Amino acid sequence: MRHNDLQKIYKEFLAYLEIEKGRSLKTLDNYSRYLNVFFSFAKIGSPAGINEAVCRQFRLWLNRRSLKKKTQNYYLIALRGFLRYLTRRGIESLPAEKIELAKTPERQIDLINNDELERLLSSAGGSDPKSLRDRAMLELLFSTGLRVSELCALNRDSISVKKGEFSVRGKGDKVRVVFLSDSAKNALENWSDKRADLNPALFVNFKPGQKAIDESARLTPRSIERIIKHYSTKAGITKKVTPHVIRHCFATDLLENGADLRSVQELLGHANIATTQIYTHVTDRRLREIHQTFHAIKRKTV
Repeated sequence: MRHNDLQKIYKEFLAYLEIEKGRSLKTLDNYSRYLNVFFSFAKIGSPAGINEAVCRQFRLWLNRRSLKKKTQNYYLIALRGFLRYLTRRGIESLPAEKIELAKTPERQIDLINNDELERLLSSAGGSDPKSLRDRAMLELLFSTGLRVSELCALNRDSISVKKGEFSVRGKGDKVRVVFLSDSAKNALENWSDKRADLNPALFVNFKPGQKAIDESARLTPRSIERIIKHYSTKAGITKKVTPHVIRHCFATDLLENGADLRSVQELLGHANIATTQIYTHVTDRRLREIHQTFHAIKRKTV
């Protein structure tokens, strides 16, 4: 293979991500889009053409398009991944370490307080199938911290309510175990008992304007977002509540009650502990309380 055949190497890189690294099709699409933008800008014909000057100009171009720093980093992460692949193949190009990501503002976590959370969970309180489905969905989200995509993918035979735990396949095709609270178990049993359809999906849609289950329709992430928005409004919550906000509440609740960060990382399915460290504001507060309660309690105040 000629080392200057950039397009061929680029396609082999995408195949490497899919096969060896097990990346999802969505990730492949994103990497493909970001790298195509870079190649179109750089106008290079070989990996050796990727140098610091070209990358600096590309970063300047991204910045002048008024893209958020986080968005700019998506392009740079894809480029660094490609450069690491070139190094792995022994193909001469710019070392990936030469590309630094843009500094981004510290991520703020959207949360609702405990009272708002209880109102949200209780807002789906009816005994009709739709209400039972929605209560089970809300309780399951808070009990497990599932991503909305993971929730949508669940099948009825995925979960053993009696066992109180089940495996879920998350990002990067990684499998982790999540656990059911008593409230989640009860809500899931009530929803299951009400169903007479044969759809394998755990959460299904209802026919427009009717109470009958649409046996062909698995709930989508967008549908779940709309359902949660409906109940947050019904509960009188003025903040924006999404499935991810409930995931944040799950993680924060664990940490406030004594869980360590590494355990929360595993329960959330984060590949890197750095991702879980957005919750350090919770552990920092707990550490402060521990310090004030237990440190130097026998010393006399001067």
